[in-house]
Formats: sequence, structure tokens, C-alpha cells
Amino acid sequence: MTRIEPLMGKNFIEYASYVIVDRAIPDIRDGLKPVQRRILATLSKMDDGKFHKVANVIGDTMKLHPHGDASIGDALVVLANKEYFIEKQGNFGNPITGHAAAAPRYIECRLTELAKETLFRKALTEFRPSYDGRNEEPVALPAKLPVLLMLGAEGIAVGMSTRILPYNLPELLEAQIKILKNEPIEIFPDFPTGGIVDVSEYDDGRGKVKVRARVGKKDAKTVVIREIAFGTTTESVIASIENASQKGKLKVGSIDDFTTDQVEIEIGLPRGVYADEVIPQLYAHTDCEVSLSANMVMIKDRQPVEMGVSEVLCYLTDQLRGLIRAELQFELGQLEDRKHWLDLERIFIENRIYKRIEDATTAEQVVKEVRIGLKPFLKELDRKVTDEDIDRLLKIPIRRISQYDIDKNRSEIEIAVKGIRQIKGKLRKLTPTTIKYLETILDNYGDQFPRKSEIGTFERVDVRAVSRQNIKLSYDPDTGFFGSEVKGSRYQLTVSEYDRVLLVSKDGSFRIIGAEEKILIPDKLIHAEVFDQEQGAAFTVVYRDTSKITWGKKIHIKAFIRDREYELIKGKKGKIDFLIPGDCNDTIHVDYVPMKRQRVHEAEFDLSILDFIGVTARGRRLAPKPAAKVKRIRTDDNGEKGPTNEEGKPVLDGEDVALPFEE
Repeated sequence: MTRIEPLMGKNFIEYASYVIVDRAIPDIRDGLKPVQRRILATLSKMDDGKFHKVANVIGDTMKLHPHGDASIGDALVVLANKEYFIEKQGNFGNPITGHAAAAPRYIECRLTELAKETLFRKALTEFRPSYDGRNEEPVALPAKLPVLLMLGAEGIAVGMSTRILPYNLPELLEAQIKILKNEPIEIFPDFPTGGIVDVSEYDDGRGKVKVRARVGKKDAKTVVIREIAFGTTTESVIASIENASQKGKLKVGSIDDFTTDQVEIEIGLPRGVYADEVIPQLYAHTDCEVSLSANMVMIKDRQPVEMGVSEVLCYLTDQLRGLIRAELQFELGQLEDRKHWLDLERIFIENRIYKRIEDATTAEQVVKEVRIGLKPFLKELDRKVTDEDIDRLLKIPIRRISQYDIDKNRSEIEIAVKGIRQIKGKLRKLTPTTIKYLETILDNYGDQFPRKSEIGTFERVDVRAVSRQNIKLSYDPDTGFFGSEVKGSRYQLTVSEYDRVLLVSKDGSFRIIGAEEKILIPDKLIHAEVFDQEQGAAFTVVYRDTSKITWGKKIHIKAFIRDREYELIKGKKGKIDFLIPGDCNDTIHVDYVPMKRQRVHEAEFDLSILDFIGVTARGRRLAPKPAAKVKRIRTDDNGEKGPTNEEGKPVLDGEDVALPFEE
């Protein structure tokens, strides 16, 4: 075992590193995973302006990709459906409905003009051998667009994952222009499926966004969905609506899907149900609203890193300046080489230096004669003459020498000089040059990619508030059961699945439960109500312990653990006489248990002087002696006691006692 552990550890680390860097996580430089990069590189190599069978593209890409044709085909379809870099012809499936693409032999594709203009420049591309060493593949494409944020990405590697939301191309380019001008930027996701996006918890791409389908009403009895949330399909949305309907969370009469290239789902409503009521329920219980958490993980310098959107965009803007600088320097070098050659050719032919080689008998003498002939004119050249230059001069055919046009040569030199001057000017003003490039791309392609998602803020739907009250609960005192499956006659409540119900038993025990099917109440149930989880429930409690001593307290039930039993009577010994909702200011009349030589037979206690205390506290003693009877004297709003009898004594109320103590 000790010999295997180091080997397994080493191999696992190598495998994990390979999956992270070379398969699942995109590179920040070109925003592509390796399979996507290989597809685009293959399409560039195959490009002849015509469409290519996807099957052929897959076959050629397999020369670079070692993981089979299925992964290449799937990645190509996904990339094509983003519509930035691959132009498609045929059935590439429908991301809105979730329908799959046709077989690769039936569909065709080619690079878009945007891809050709912004992704490829062989002179600036670093290549490495392919997996079998027979071909070369790019390490990263010299992308001049923020591809990582344009396309978005999702991937699962070993020990990490990434989820980068897609953004709108024109908005990204405008943000890059602002970065180059040192202006603040603010950019939010844009989803191809449209919808409404709440970015209140966006946090520069490190947080989450809520996305809603665009739901409206055709009329009072018909709801129409015209855009769906990102990450869902019309099939998944319809399935979630059907599932919610089966669970009783909303009522629908019919669902008709008329989706083509645009989403159109019509929901017919049954009798008594209206669109204004159902729309919030769709957001609360179905895929019409989803929450998307971003996880901005990418490869930078061959290592996974996590960065915010603004940080990524600043990095890519600096990279763009570097690419434009490198591109200009490459073009400058080519123009300087061109001018040098034109000057050299003119001197060689115009001054008949080629005549000097007629008497030379060896190759060395030929080169020497040319160098001697060029020596008086070296000051007219911008750089030294190399052996390659001389070799190229010697390869000029006689016909070209005899037909040499000096005016054409000078014109070409002027063009080269003008180009050199322009490029040097651009290099001196690199930032304005970069801004000009972005503005050109924006002008040429911006109209092709309008924003599809609407940025907005919407309040969270209170699931409890919009849930249907469709569960009926009742209590059967004969069996002691309470719930939705109980056919009882008392405490009949209608609740939703999110409601909580407070149950209080005669022995002082209470619990807060959900909409249970059937639950046994150990002692007689004396109170049941839908529990307000925000406000709680306040009660005035009057009870007698086992010694028949009367106690009173005011309590406020707030915090609770679902289905856990609590006690209103300390030690759970005794019975409740009154459980009065709220802050009661009535008077309690106590008749003492008859005893020998007893002079005082009754007493009264004003409940208004009780203070709110803890739920499990004993409370305040209302009478010093055991009580035979406890009655309640009502007090009106003016503080006056209730009606009196003929003797002027208050009428004692025993019938509205919540639960009279049973002797």
C-alpha cells in the first residue's frame, strides 16, 4: 500500500491538472475551451468561403482533439448556436425548445466574418504539437474580442467548476472603450433566451442574478409566456407548470405550445381562476423564475483563477492593446522589408550591378562583386545588406531586369513609406488606435447583436402569500387525530402547504406543525389556528396546577422548531382554564374549594396587571387557595365590567371559557 499511494497521488494530481487546464475550464485569453479552440482552428484551416459538412469538420478536428467525435460535434453545435463565430446551415437544433441537432452528415457550417476578422492571425499565434505530434494546434487564438464574456461558459473539473454568464457584445465593446478612456463601467449579463434580469445581487459577476420569463396575459383567462429564463427550455417550463398543477400549487385548464423560433406558450385557466392571480404563482412555483449564481473561474497563466467581470474586462482590454501593438509592429516590419527590397532592387538594376558578375567564376566571387557594386549606395538603404538579400537579387530573372519600370518602383516605395509613417503614428497613439478599432467593430457588427434581456428589479414573490389555500385540516375529538386525512368536525382550517398551524392541548402542551396528513394529539385539543410566522401568537393563559392553585400569565409565541412539543404549564402538570388570544384585560373570578372554618370563599384578579413573560415560565399566582371554579368577567373597552344581576353583582361568564377545568 505504501508503494501505491505515492504513485496514485502523483497520477491523480496530473489527471486533475489536465482536466482543469486542458478540458473543462476556458482560457481567459481567447475565452475558449480546448475543444472549441480546435474546432475554430480547423474551420480556419478549411475555410474557402463555402459551407463544410459538419461531419468533415469533426473528422479534421479529430486530428487535434484526442477525445472522440461526439464531444466535438456537441461542442460545435453549442458554439454555432451562440451565432458569433460559426455560420450554420441546416437543423442545428433549437436551444429554446431543447430539440437536438440533426446528424453531422446533414448539416453544414463555416466561419463568420466576425470570426475571420477578430480571431485569427497566424503570425501572432503560438503553436504547439498536437497530441500525436503529426500536426500543430494553437495554444490560444489571438482574439481581439472579450470572447470569455461574450460566450459565457459552464464546466465541471476535478475539485472545481465554472459558470460564467454571457454578456452583450456591443455593451462589452462600449465598456472596453470606457476602460481605455479611464471612465467607470457597469455591465450586466444578457441571455440569448431574453427574459427579465434582476441584478440587485450581481456583485460584479461574483454574486447571482434572478431571471424571469416574460409572462403576460392575453386576456383575463389566458396567460402567455413569450420569453423564457436562461438555462430552461419550453419543455422544462411546461413540465414545471404541470408538476406545480399536479401538486395543487396553481390551477391551469390547458397548456398549448405554439413555439417556433419565438417562444409562445398559452396557459388557459379554469373557472374561477384569473391571470392576475396565476402569474405570481408561476414565478413562485415554476421555472418561470430561476436564480443563476455565477462562478467566475478561468485559466490564466496555466492556473485556475477567480476574477470579477470588471477585472476580466480590464485584463482583456490590456490584451487587446498588446495584440494591436504586435499586429502593427508585424505590419511595420513587413513594410520596412518591402521598402528595403524595393530600394535594393532599384539600385541593383538601375546601376547595372548585375553586369559585375559576368566575369566571376565562383559563387564566392559573385557575392563579392555584388557587395562591391552595392557599396557606394549603402547610404540609400535603411539597413545592412544580408546574404539573404544578395541571394534574392541574384534570383531576379533577366526578363524582369530588361522590363524594369523605374516609375512603378518609385510609386511602390512611396506607398510603403506612407504605410510606414501611418503605422508609426498609430503606435505612438496606441490607445486612440485601440479605441478606433473597437468603434469600427461596433459599427460593423453591433446591430447584429441587440440586447435580448431586459434589466430590471423585481420583488421576491412571497411563496406563502401566493400559494393556494387548498388543504383542509380538521380535528376528530373521538379519535384524537388532526390533519388533512381526518374527517373531523372541529377546528376546520384551510391552509396552503407553506402555512404552519399552532395546536394547543388541554394539558398545556403545544406544537407548531405543517399541513400534515394525520397526527395524533396526546390530550384534548383546545385551540388550533394558522400560525403567523412573522408576528407570532400572543395569549393570556389561566390554568390550575395539580394542587388546584390558579396561575395566570401572558405569553408571546414566536420562535419554534417544527413538530417539537412545548409546554405552557411548567412541568406539564395541570389543566388550562382559559386560553384567551391577545392581551386580555378581563377579570378572573375564583371560587375556593370549601373547607372548615373558611371565611373567604371567593376572590377576583385583574388580568390587566399581568406582564408578558416567557412561554415556559410559571406565571403569577392568582389566588392563594385551591380553586373549585374559575370564571371570567368580561371588561368592555371603557374598563367597565360586564352586566350585573338583580343583586348588583357581575354576571360570571362560564360559557365562553376556552376550556373549563374538569373536576
